[in-house]
Amino acid sequence: MQMVAIGLIASAIGIAIALSIHWFPADAAKQDHPIDTLYDVLMICSVPIFVLVATVVLYSVWAFRMRPGQEDQDGPPIHGNTRLEVIWTAIPAIMLVSLCSYAYAVLHDVEKSRKNEMVVNVRGIQFAWQFTYPLGGGKQVVSNQLYLPKDRPVRFEVTTADVIHSFWVPAFRMKTDTVPGITTQIRVTPTKLGSYPVVCAELCGLGHAVMRSTAYVVTPAAFSAWLARQQAPPAAAGGGGGGGAPSGAQLAAVGKQAFTSAGCGGCHTLADAGASGTVGPNLGTMLKGQSQDEIRQSIVSPNAKITKGFPANVMPPNFAQTLSKQQLDGLVAYLSQVSK
Repeated sequence: MQMVAIGLIASAIGIAIALSIHWFPADAAKQDHPIDTLYDVLMICSVPIFVLVATVVLYSVWAFRMRPGQEDQDGPPIHGNTRLEVIWTAIPAIMLVSLCSYAYAVLHDVEKSRKNEMVVNVRGIQFAWQFTYPLGGGKQVVSNQLYLPKDRPVRFEVTTADVIHSFWVPAFRMKTDTVPGITTQIRVTPTKLGSYPVVCAELCGLGHAVMRSTAYVVTPAAFSAWLARQQAPPAAAGGGGGGGAPSGAQLAAVGKQAFTSAGCGGCHTLADAGASGTVGPNLGTMLKGQSQDEIRQSIVSPNAKITKGFPANVMPPNFAQTLSKQQLDGLVAYLSQVSK
């Protein structure tokens, strides 16, 4: 009876503490509520089991401990209690079956396809994320940042170019590994406007910690406008007409936009772009005196020349593929201009 009383009190306190702690980041998708509820149910079931086991163990250590003079005693023979053994086998079995059934129902619900579903292809590359939006007719938009329209179901088709990564937006709760040779899927429906971190949740190499991006949940109108801007010829960003080659100012404007959209500010400091990253070199000082060819090489072949004090194999080597020719030319022109 002492153990029962202690167990009930400790369980009530433990459950109250477990449910009062905010375990997850802000919820930003339709899938969050059923997953968070499942977690709470698991906590409610787990705390009493933990308390029961801990109470019995601690009580047994105290009540049945060896006393002085009992060192050589084997103790009285003990016969098992069949009814008790049936009970403590049946109750956990029933709980496990019930919780597994509930978890399966939640998994089936969050993975269910929905009407008006948008497809976004996600590709993990050491050490960056690449997002591709199929537009039909063989057209597509490729971005290093993830933009999603609010309240529209999205199906992520996730692949990898090299090793196993794990695509995870904590605010969406859903996560899946990228497995070489396999396309995995997750579905989310963003419900809150804002920006949310995209991380890799699988140790994938030296640059794992910097394999980050941002998911922007915007209004449908803002998403359509962003998608249209990605399809527009980059030369138009300078505002000039004429249809000829872009001017130096136009090219630099394209480059500044590419610097932001490619997420360069997450790793580098560059005062002109308002970037303060410290993973990579300060571009405002490191690029001084370098030619445009040298700057281009540091973008498309980052391991060709490593700045002293910084490790190799961290900067993504795929910018020649993820940036258009005009974006790459613009980025080179922009960095050359602001580092003089």
